[in-house]
Formats: sequence, C-alpha cells, structure tokens
Amino acid sequence: MVTVLTREFGQTKEGRSVTSFDLCNGNGMRVRILDFGATVQSVIVPDRNGDPVDVALGYDDVASYESGTCFFGAVVGRYANRLKDSRIVVDGREYRLPPNSESECNHVHGVYAKRMFDAAVEGEEIVLRYLSPDGEEGYPGTLSVEVRYRLSEDNALTIDYRATTDAPTVLNLTNHSCFNLNGADGSTIFDHRVWLNSSHFTEYEEGFAQTGRILSVEGTPLDFRQEHTFGERFNDEYHQLRMCTGYDHNMICDGQAGTLRPIGRVTGDKTGICLEAFTTEPAFQFYSGNYIHFDPAPCGKGGVRYPKNAGFCLEAQHYPDSPRHPHFPSVALRPGEEYRQTTVYRFR
Repeated sequence: MVTVLTREFGQTKEGRSVTSFDLCNGNGMRVRILDFGATVQSVIVPDRNGDPVDVALGYDDVASYESGTCFFGAVVGRYANRLKDSRIVVDGREYRLPPNSESECNHVHGVYAKRMFDAAVEGEEIVLRYLSPDGEEGYPGTLSVEVRYRLSEDNALTIDYRATTDAPTVLNLTNHSCFNLNGADGSTIFDHRVWLNSSHFTEYEEGFAQTGRILSVEGTPLDFRQEHTFGERFNDEYHQLRMCTGYDHNMICDGQAGTLRPIGRVTGDKTGICLEAFTTEPAFQFYSGNYIHFDPAPCGKGGVRYPKNAGFCLEAQHYPDSPRHPHFPSVALRPGEEYRQTTVYRFR
C-alpha cells in the first residue's frame, strides 16, 4: 500500500507556504512532490544492495527553487522547449512572448516552474492544479491545468496531465526531472548506459531553432538503438552534437503517438539502478545536463555544487517550435477539447 506524508517545506519570498507530499511504497521507494512548480523534489530508490539512493537533482530549500534556472523536477509550460523569436501564431493572429534564452531571443519553457499549484491528496495520488490566466506571458486563453502523480508498488512513478482552455491556444507540457542514477552527489553521468527508442530527431540550426527537417539517427552519435554510455561518443565531431556541447535534442519516439510506449532505458554504473521511461507523447528531449554548472542557485541538495553533466533528462513532450512547422504534430488546443498525456518513470 502506498502512503502519503505531508509537511511544510518552506516559504516563498512572498511568504506563501510550500508543502511537500511524500509518496512511499512498500519497496523502499519514496518520491517527494512540492506544490511549488508541481516539482519532483526527490526520488529515493534502493540500489542493488538495498541501500537508498536519491537519484533526482534538486534543492533543499524554496529560495533555491525560486532562483535556480535548471527547472529541476518542475512541470514546465505553457510551452516546453523553445519557440523561435518568442512568437506564436494562433488562427492567423500573432502573439509575442517574453524572450528568456539564447541571448534573449527565444522563449523557453515558461513560468509554471515558478508558480504555486493548488494541491490535494486524492486516495494515493497527489493532484496539483493551476489556472493560467488569459494573457499570461502573452499566451491566449485561460488554461486549466491538472497534474496527477502516483507511485505503484513496482516502483513506477506515473504523471498524468490534463488541461482545457476557453480560447484557442497552444500547449506543450513536460516534467523537467534531472536524474543521476548513481546519486545526486556531484558525480557525472558519463558512465551511465543508455538505450533509446528513437530512430529520428529534429534538426537544429544555429541558436537552437528548428529547421523543420527530420533526420535519421543512423550513423550519428544520437543513435542509441543499441546501448552506449553517455560518454562514449560525447565529444564526437558531429555538428548537431557540438552546437549543444553535448546531448540536448528532440528525439522522436518510435511507435504510435497517443499510446504508452518506451522512451528508453538508462542504468547507473555504480548503483545498478535502472530507469525505464514511457510516454504517450510524440517525442522527448534527451538532455545530458550541459548547462547545469551555470545555475545561479548556490548549491544543490546536501550542499553539493552540481557540475556540468551531473544529470540527464528524458522529457516527454511535443516537438520544439511546432507552431512554426505545420508538418510537426499539432500543439493546438481549443475550447471543448481536453489535453491529455501520460509519462511513466519506472525504477528497478
């Protein structure tokens, strides 16, 4: 049986109380969720010897979540990933968004990671809701967002998303958890073993914008259809890799979008902890923590200053900059429709 424990985690700079919710199963796994940013603050999993290991990067205090720029564990939106030139067009009308990345040109992720969600315990689930007003960051439509977290006895953390709008808009949500399966101790992920269920990716141009081209991973360092370590080809002279100083790519998930299917599998070399990820989304961002060391927050959990490549992300989502590329899967959401997606992170 999964139990839920709650306690005060701290206060925001505005004096609002932040609550943590611990999901605990009978196998020694514990996941802590915050109502600030609907954030996964910790994921504690037994290693091959049965010793508990926290495999999620994050912070020990609210102030660091407010000042940090790595989005550790947070739900991000209204649009995860990049929108070129910080603009979208919905039904022929242009909307300007605040630029916040790549020399203040592109719009990335949005503000949900810094927002308080209304949280409730419903049975064995943590349910977090956020009402995004019309015009927030320039996006059209009042958006009602619901995120549900639940933990199973077989060590699977499931994240269910739902959303509705009162006006045509665009939506692309994800969870930005950053993992190190050897523990969030300041080590790097280069010796983690990786398998990905992806035969294609979308091409970058300079400045992290999308060209609209869909490329095969065949013969590139992005081909993880056979298992490789992160570090094995990390420094290869491949332009798409060097532009990002590592892995930071939108990988198209093989199989039918809308059905739950594997993203991939990553195994920690020291602990033996294996993460298997699944999604209903068409793609996922594969990220090797290339910019973690630029985080302005003083330190991570336990006083650790995370170095470059201290963690990895498998962020289930739609393609970046989809509104500019009509052949990409649609991110439009209209009144009367319901946005739904599911992500599963299973540990063994």
